[in-house]
Order: sequence, then structure tokens, then C-alpha cells
Amino acid sequence: MITELRRRAYLNAMQVANWLPRVSLPFAAPSRPELFEALEPEPQPVAVSVEPVQQTAAAPQATVEPSPPTVTERPKIEVPRPTARVEAKPQPVAADEETPAAPAKVAPLPPPRFSLQLLRAGSCVILAELATGEPFAARDPAYLLLKDLLRAAGLPDSPQILGEPVRWPLLAKGNMDQGPQAALEYVQGFLMARMEQEQDCKCLWLVGLPAIRFAGEADEDAYNRELQVEGLGAAWAMPSLELLMDEPVRKAPLWQAMQRVMRRWQTQGAESLHE
Repeated sequence: MITELRRRAYLNAMQVANWLPRVSLPFAAPSRPELFEALEPEPQPVAVSVEPVQQTAAAPQATVEPSPPTVTERPKIEVPRPTARVEAKPQPVAADEETPAAPAKVAPLPPPRFSLQLLRAGSCVILAELATGEPFAARDPAYLLLKDLLRAAGLPDSPQILGEPVRWPLLAKGNMDQGPQAALEYVQGFLMARMEQEQDCKCLWLVGLPAIRFAGEADEDAYNRELQVEGLGAAWAMPSLELLMDEPVRKAPLWQAMQRVMRRWQTQGAESLHE
């Protein structure tokens, strides 16, 4: 059995204003007396005996004569049923109303690691990569190869070492930016300061990829080519000494490129020294 409040809610949903129970309903409120008043007789009424319905002690008994039955179509009553709660989805924002997205944070690039040695041979300044990170020694194969290259270029084969090697990164720890751009600015600034002190420098040799990348702002595609570096002047890019020893086939194109560049530091007729 259902309670009176729920029963009235169902009846309201079915649009039933007046109703009489056939049996005594528990927990039901007393019936209203006006529901038991007799209706006015209509033409040719059909007497229908209705058994008195037992009401609560306070409700009187009465006989109701209904109107003649007529065949009518019973209206369909829609009973609301509980449905699942659907949350409203946010409407898409128009293109012209879109808020600018927050810029994505770009992770800083790791600092490059290299060591470079600056030397002077005749009218040329040489910035060479140190593969081991240590200065050149007299018996190092890389240093012996550099001496051979200087003799082939018509330059003194005992180059003068200018200062300590340039090592990057500068600091092992700390918050200072030591990425590729900072390395490039540092190496170029270091070279500009030293080149002002060196007089009559006609060409800068960039030996090895770190020297080419952070002094000449180029890559391995610049091997055996001449570069014009702002603030440093004419430069000649060549593979590292270790790469030339590991891949001897690179020596032939290097020699061909050297013959084209030698005019920058040699006097007329120097080409006959290497026939």
C-alpha cells in the first residue's frame, strides 16, 4: 500500500481531480462531503445501483447515480517517468571568442660540451677542437697532423698557443643559461677580443664541428668551404683532426679546398711549393 501523499501525486500526474475508492484505504484522508452529493438527473437515466463504499468513521454513506454511459475514447494520459539526469554540456566557443592559449613551456636545451684551442701560425689564427679536452702535446697524432697541414699550406709548422683552451659548459652547476646560443655568443666574443690583439690576421681556420658551429654559425655542410663571419671576417671550415685520421678519404677534398683558399695568406708563386 502507498501513502496518501504519494497516492495524490500519482493522481495529479494522471490528471484525476475526483475519485472514490472501492475499498477502505489505510492511511487515507477523510473524503470531502461534496463528492457524495447526487448529480442532477439527465434524460433517460439508467439507474445503476452502486454499493455503498465503506468510509472512515467520519465520512457519511451516499448513493451516486452516474450519468448514462457513453462510448468515448479515453484520452491517453502521459505519466511522467523518472529519467536519468543529463548534465548540460558546455557549448563550443566561437572562433572569434576563443581565449588565447597559454604559451607552452619550452624545456631548455642541454648545454653542449666541447673544448677549443686557439693557435697562431703565420698570418692565420686557428681554432681547433680538442677531442680529449686537453691541450695539444708534442707527440699527439692530432697535433702532428696539424703540423703537416700547416706545412702544406705554406705556414710555420710550430704554431703558437694563445691562452688556455675554451671549455664549455663554463659551470658544472648553477642556474646560468649554458645552452647552444649562450655558447655561440661566448665563443664569438672570445674570438673577437683575441683577434683585435692579433695583428695582420688574414684568415681564421675553424677546425672541427664545435669550432664551425659556435664560431662560424654553420654545420658540417660547411666543411672545406670559406665563410664570412660577422665581426671575425674570412674563415675556412674544415673537419676535425680526429675525423681526418679516422677517414683518410677526406684529405683529398681538403687539399683541393686548401689550394683555393691559400691565396688569402700566401704571396704570389707560393703554389709551386706543393707540386
